[in-house]
Amino acid sequence: MGHEALKLELIEWLTKLEDKDTIDYLKIVKDSSTLGKDWWHDLDEQQKYSIQQGLKDIEEGRLTAHEDIKKKYGL
Repeated sequence: MGHEALKLELIEWLTKLEDKDTIDYLKIVKDSSTLGKDWWHDLDEQQKYSIQQGLKDIEEGRLTAHEDIKKKYGL
């Protein structure tokens, strides 16, 4: 998928997004990229913990292939 097509896909997804937490998170990412600061510092402790747990899972090989998840949920 080209860069422009991906941006359009994200715009379409964003216009339908209702989850306040995700919207707030995306706002943090957007602001940090335009202000040149690290968005990590704007995350709450639960968000940081979740990211750290995900990284630990990767390091320890607890992964599931994207294709396997798609099959599991019929996507």
